[in-house]
Amino acid sequence: MRIALIGQAAFGADVLKGLLKQGREVVGVFCPPDRGDKVDPIKQAALDAGIPVFQPKRMKDPEAYDRMVSLNPDLAVLAFVTDIVPGKVLAVPKLGSICYHPSILPKYRGASAINWAVINGETKSGLTIFWVDEGIDTGDILLQKEVEIGPSETTGEVYFNKLYPLGVDAVLEAVDLIAKGQAPRIPQDHSKATYDPPCDEKVAGLDWNKPGRQVFNFIRGTDPQPGATTTFRGEKVKLYNAKFLEEAHSAQPGEILEVTDKGLKVAVQGGAVLVTRFRTKDLGKVKAPDFIQARSPKAGERFGA
Repeated sequence: MRIALIGQAAFGADVLKGLLKQGREVVGVFCPPDRGDKVDPIKQAALDAGIPVFQPKRMKDPEAYDRMVSLNPDLAVLAFVTDIVPGKVLAVPKLGSICYHPSILPKYRGASAINWAVINGETKSGLTIFWVDEGIDTGDILLQKEVEIGPSETTGEVYFNKLYPLGVDAVLEAVDLIAKGQAPRIPQDHSKATYDPPCDEKVAGLDWNKPGRQVFNFIRGTDPQPGATTTFRGEKVKLYNAKFLEEAHSAQPGEILEVTDKGLKVAVQGGAVLVTRFRTKDLGKVKAPDFIQARSPKAGERFGA
């Protein structure tokens, strides 16, 4: 079975290595163009294995289609793809194309599935390997795996500790099922579908007036990217590494309750959040002691004021 792999970063590289370890025939790898001198891990892994690498500016460019046709693949595997791959390209492989998505579809379609699951306080999520069609994460389901989201876990922790390693294994399992002719095609129930926009700077603003647990979930759901954004003395500040505290107080949301050597204890409705990492334009991303030394925050001052 001839496989064309479309992907990037460490996840794509690990999928490639896994396929090769399985003894699969990977006939070509598509990945984004280089950024400066930095070589994408999937590109390096392909070069090390002697596999042709193609880097069109966009997958919609005619070059991508022509390259895919020239490879004559039986299957295309999408492993961490942020570009839109046209249906014309995905239709080339004889057996079709499959894709990894970090949610239990049809819930949380879109580019930021893990972020929104954490922001919304979900206690469970998972991943789906699906057959790609013309829609956004709308194709038939091949397999799914479920994971728990801990009450304090960040998006980064859910991904790197759970959905990343489980996802690599799931892609390999899916390819094995296809090779054996045992891969199902289970239609999604589109009536239950949800879709959220990318979790980026446009939606990163933190609303301190929401219930405390929602504020906490937003901070951990935007950690490590894009970071929950607020202001302090008129300066934009991003918050990370927060802990929710059951604590009674009469302070306004966003008000600093206490400056400690561990971080800043900040009031929210129904409790407080202890924030231990910050980012500003000039400081970069720093631990609480560095932020405290640089800005000298005082109890009674407010974030977002």
